[in-house]
Amino acid sequence: MDLLTAFGLFAVTAMLVCYALEKRSPWWILGFALSCWLGSAYGFLQGAWPFGIVEAIWGVVALRRWLTQLAQNRRCDSIESMT
Repeated sequence: MDLLTAFGLFAVTAMLVCYALEKRSPWWILGFALSCWLGSAYGFLQGAWPFGIVEAIWGVVALRRWLTQLAQNRRCDSIESMT
């Protein structure tokens, strides 16, 4: 296995693990976004630019979900502190 293939395997494995654990913490959503960008880099390095573009977009979508989840958690925390 060459270094590029190992990098791709790591990126996809990280995506799978982070996706499976997303319900536990918003930080796993951020991990998923970062691993999508690693997968995107792998796609571009391998020459599969459509894969690289799609993974980059998934990373942006996951980043927005992370930001939304953080904002929602902060609202819940502030409401709980008021009661």
